[in-house]
Amino acid sequence: MEHICSSCQPVKPIEDWGTVYLRPVTEMLNELVEDRNWKSGRNGYESGVLFFSYTSKEQFLEMAEWLNSLPVEWTEPLQVKICGEKDSPVLLPWLPFSQIAARFQNMDMVSIITQEKFTSFMQPIVNDQEAIVAYEFLLRAAPGGESFNPFELFDVARRTGMHSFLDRAARISAIRRSAEVLPKGVKRFINFLPSSIYNPDYCLKHTFAAIQRYQQDPQDFVFEVVETERISDMPHLQRIFNVYRSRGVSVALDDVGSGYSTPEVLANLKPDFVKVDRGLIDRCDESPDKQRRIEEIVNISSSFGGVVLAEGIERREEYEFCRSLGISLAQGYLFGRPASEPIAVG
Repeated sequence: MEHICSSCQPVKPIEDWGTVYLRPVTEMLNELVEDRNWKSGRNGYESGVLFFSYTSKEQFLEMAEWLNSLPVEWTEPLQVKICGEKDSPVLLPWLPFSQIAARFQNMDMVSIITQEKFTSFMQPIVNDQEAIVAYEFLLRAAPGGESFNPFELFDVARRTGMHSFLDRAARISAIRRSAEVLPKGVKRFINFLPSSIYNPDYCLKHTFAAIQRYQQDPQDFVFEVVETERISDMPHLQRIFNVYRSRGVSVALDDVGSGYSTPEVLANLKPDFVKVDRGLIDRCDESPDKQRRIEEIVNISSSFGGVVLAEGIERREEYEFCRSLGISLAQGYLFGRPASEPIAVG
């Protein structure tokens, strides 16, 4: 049987009226709910479950705010289901109460995620002749939409259980935008979070379907790992790489030389493209230590045929040093800032 990952699916909106189910419910919590004079009961579809009904968004918000005001030791173990008029509670997943609370504490951000109020900007990538040969696609607010910080948006998505949905939607947005503005043969670097891909054989189907739907060449795409957390399951990430490559897509490791993207991780994963962290690139022409570390990354990459890209180049001297080491690709404000339209293709 094919595994279906519910985290990749569109987030169901809260309906104007419905039923909230809670578990496990203590007698104290049950008594407190009864004191609120809400329509509630313990005779739900599952033993040990408290349910109560709401008839408006305002009443639902009142319930959510009240629950969120309770001591954290009471709410931390709680799981929640929110059922609309036509929902079967048996078919809906239990969600941690913390996710529901986070959704109501960040309603503006959640709206951006659920309604996909974003687009993709492009930052040029040049070769060693300074010709634009690729673009990285970066998440930005939709035209006329509410502005947001992409890092904060993904943080909210993590805390609300929506990071898989957002990561997938952002990938598809980038694929669609690339089809609109770039000719075939120009590579498109698109970020992905490995922690959002539980089953690569299933979770990446949407991505490959989008490439096919927009009649794009898989060989034009490079999907790059961006992860702020330790890559704890290296075999899982390698499986993700293998699934991408099996469909003709290249893979990249981002921020190499910083945080958890260490030279050891680089040597194990052997990505097609190696993006050197901007922290190492910054004034690398003036720092023997940075020069040594960058050269180590270049040597490791050369051992398995990885193409090295220097990120965050803002000064001509940085670019010239990187080029002297044989680094063939570069990206940074020296060549262009992220923009809604491509600059040019050379």
